[in-house]
Amino acid sequence: MRTKSFAELSKDELADLAELMKRLQLNVPSRRTRRREPARKGSPDLRRTLRRSFRTGGEPVEGAWRTRRRRRRRLVLLLDVSGSMTDYSRALVLFARAALQADARWEAFCFGTRLTRMTKVLPAADAKEALRRAAAEVVDWNGGTRIGDAVRALMRTNVVRGAVVVICSDGLDVGEPELLSAEMARLSRLAHRVVWLNPLKEDTAYEPLARGMKAALPHIDVFLSGHNLASLEAIGEAL
Repeated sequence: MRTKSFAELSKDELADLAELMKRLQLNVPSRRTRRREPARKGSPDLRRTLRRSFRTGGEPVEGAWRTRRRRRRRLVLLLDVSGSMTDYSRALVLFARAALQADARWEAFCFGTRLTRMTKVLPAADAKEALRRAAAEVVDWNGGTRIGDAVRALMRTNVVRGAVVVICSDGLDVGEPELLSAEMARLSRLAHRVVWLNPLKEDTAYEPLARGMKAALPHIDVFLSGHNLASLEAIGEAL
């Protein structure tokens, strides 16, 4: 199951895959927050040091320290559910479902010709129900692809700053490559890291010749396949 391509899975195997995806470890990097907490070393905590000095007659014998708290960065998933991604889109939706169950702050979006937020829809208890809700929510499922418009709409949601953004798409775009290039450049400046999963990379002879893929490639930090469970495990390490 780990090495079988998503394009070859049956409906029953998709349900089994959903259970296996719960074990995926997505080690998203952390960041320092503005809030501080007690620590063994760091910057001096004058208030706590003063309180402790009351025990020793006002002499600051025992110093106190504090440091900034660390918190996992937000993970933002952008899934292509257009017609060219039909063989892979359902499995990738299940991947997004498993990721959202790991952290309530993470976000998931689907797109074909327009962007649809799926964060509240996907974390359903049952995998088949999650797929049904996704298909009902996304009105342009199995339609055309406008990646540049989707990335521009994603930027307006204000969830990408400092986040790890994972785009799952084959790069077959009917929009203008100049728009996609400009929006990907903006995204790379705002996001902590941009990861692109292209299931066509499962073919060792694949080259990113599609105009959409060529426009986006210079602004991508990590370029992987994402065509089976094993490749998704590699994403967890790459993050």
